[in-house]
This record gives sequence, C-alpha cells and structure tokens, in this order.
Amino acid sequence: MSQVQDIYLQFLANFPVSIRPVISIAFAVLVVYAIFKVIKKDWIFIIALVLILPASKPIVQNIWDGVVGFIKFLLNTK
Repeated sequence: MSQVQDIYLQFLANFPVSIRPVISIAFAVLVVYAIFKVIKKDWIFIIALVLILPASKPIVQNIWDGVVGFIKFLLNTK
C-alpha cells in the first residue's frame, strides 16, 4: 500500500499546491464510484463467495480495509 501512496504523491507533485486537494477529492470520488460499480455489478458473486468459502471473509475484509485506508489517505493529502 505504501508503494501506491508513494506513486500517488509523485503524481500529485506535478500539480500546483492550490489544486492538489481538488485532485485528491476527485480521485477519491472516482475510486468510490468504481467500487460502487463493481459491487453493483457483482454483488451476488461477492455474497456467494463469502457464504460458500468462509475463509474468503478475511480476504474481502482485508481488501475493504485497504480501500478505506487509501480513501482516507486521499482525503488527508495536502
């Protein structure tokens, strides 16, 4: 996750300081929208995966925690 954050900070360094918060918020909105589209399209498969393979619950939870952490990082970037 730190590699993704480093790449994002390098990308953000190309823009003036005044518009960096706007870029971070826009990117966070895009990430949330993309996750929403995936869940909307494949929600039945995600539920089936968790129900059929109980061991997948920690994997899904770990992915969710990573996504939430990245969105928090995006919103805290100055």
